[in-house]
Amino acid sequence: MSDKPNAVSQTGTESASGTLRRMEGEACCDGPFPATRRADDPVMEAKLSSFKALANEKRLAIVHALRKGELCACELETVLDAPQSTVASHLRTLRDAGIVRTRKEGKWTYYRIADTASLQLLDLAAALGENR
Repeated sequence: MSDKPNAVSQTGTESASGTLRRMEGEACCDGPFPATRRADDPVMEAKLSSFKALANEKRLAIVHALRKGELCACELETVLDAPQSTVASHLRTLRDAGIVRTRKEGKWTYYRIADTASLQLLDLAAALGENR
């Protein structure tokens, strides 16, 4: 990619605003684009995975239920008032995103919050929602 603002990307496309500025001979800034501000794909994927996992009412209810400690999958079925297959699917999504961890005890699987950072994120989202 060029160091010039509004330059055409490696894919051969540019933004609509970039096209208009180029046609009008204007640039938004004089210096080169700060490439260090562009997020790395793996970093973006990790963040996106977490947000996607939390962007569901039932998964949020699971995380809320696990705030006070671990629960068995069958207890989470009761909390969600949902069938085992639905709960298992939501738990798999949360586990794959690193939000919950599991512990096996005999034939039972217990779930718990993997890291309090996800709870802090939800608390922050709640605080942002209150300010609207």
